[in-house]
Amino acid sequence: MRSSTLKWILLSTTVLIALIVMVQLFWLKKVYSFEEKQFHNNVVKSIRGVFEDLEMNDNPAMSLGQLIDNPGNNYFLFKADTIPKKDSLSYYMRQEFEDFDVLTDCMIGAYNADSNRYVYEEYLPSAASGYPAQQPNSLPIFAKKFDHIILYFPHRSNYIISEMNFWIISSVALFITLIGLAVSLFYFYRQKFLSEIQKDFVNNFTHEFKTPLAVMKIAADVLAQESILQQPNRLERYTAIIKNQTEHLQNQVSRLLKAASSENRILPIEKEDINAELLIEQALNKVQPLIDQRNAKIELKSESSDTSVFADKAHLELAVVNLLENALKYSNNPHIVVETGKDENDFFISIKDNGIGIEKKYQKNIFKKFYRVPTGDVHNVKGFGLGLNFVKKIIDAHNGKIKVNSLPGIGTEFRLFIPVN
Repeated sequence: MRSSTLKWILLSTTVLIALIVMVQLFWLKKVYSFEEKQFHNNVVKSIRGVFEDLEMNDNPAMSLGQLIDNPGNNYFLFKADTIPKKDSLSYYMRQEFEDFDVLTDCMIGAYNADSNRYVYEEYLPSAASGYPAQQPNSLPIFAKKFDHIILYFPHRSNYIISEMNFWIISSVALFITLIGLAVSLFYFYRQKFLSEIQKDFVNNFTHEFKTPLAVMKIAADVLAQESILQQPNRLERYTAIIKNQTEHLQNQVSRLLKAASSENRILPIEKEDINAELLIEQALNKVQPLIDQRNAKIELKSESSDTSVFADKAHLELAVVNLLENALKYSNNPHIVVETGKDENDFFISIKDNGIGIEKKYQKNIFKKFYRVPTGDVHNVKGFGLGLNFVKKIIDAHNGKIKVNSLPGIGTEFRLFIPVN
């Protein structure tokens, strides 16, 4: 499974996890509302039982809705035509709470409308609630024109939440599991992505070195023959082959090490006045065996008589070599135009080929390390995916810029801009 596919799976899983969390939070809210409603109903049933036990209402025809009020979430107020004795009310209230599973502490107050005060107050602890048996502060007065009994549940919310323990624990367990799954998927995606980069790099590295080493082995076998000493032309040719392939491998190793050592920092450079035409000539000499091999046509142009540029000679030459190698590798019948000149405050070097070109969608990624444009056959054109990345590092170190113009099937132009000052 490629990391791109895994990325979409990870994204889909993240969205799914988010939806599950939202649904779970929604149901927790629904469960809390249900438990809240259930608590309210149980308290009302307990009050109805107290009415039946103590006969506090002189008009039995009145409904509970007319007798009971809910002035606050934690308060219940019910009309009492006759205020019962404190001990009797406390006893029957406690019994009704136990019968209807109202297992939390409660503060009871008997209010007298004529004196506008509580006749008595009583705290009813509950062993099941686990709260200390101590009386809370005095009850607030809800001024009414009739006598009434007030019930205050100081830990009502905590009690309702405790009734939801199963839902809360299961939800927390689900959240932890989902978070663990998300972290595992992200870690797996990261490892998969790095593994693919390493695998692609090793494949490219292997194929890049396989051909030069094979050529050098063949040439070495030829040079090991005794008859080679009597064939000076052949001796010179195979010696040149080994030398060129050795230089090629050295350049590739140098490119690899420089790209690796310059990670996350600016490439160190030493600027000097150099002749751009001479630099290009030396770069062409470096790739001459490849030019001969591909029967390439090289065309040199200069828009200005002044071809001097203030830059790091070794690095800029390596940048040109990399671009020339790409132009030769990606063209069937290479025709390369190398042009130098000045554009406002910049000196530019342009390398234009008639190769396969680069599609627009790939151009934004070509300077990334290890990135290679898909060509249909991954080993058809060998390379690390480091060349253009290193070219960009070199130009960035000169505070310059690179422009790419490319059309698939027509060719590509890389234009390097180096500030004059």
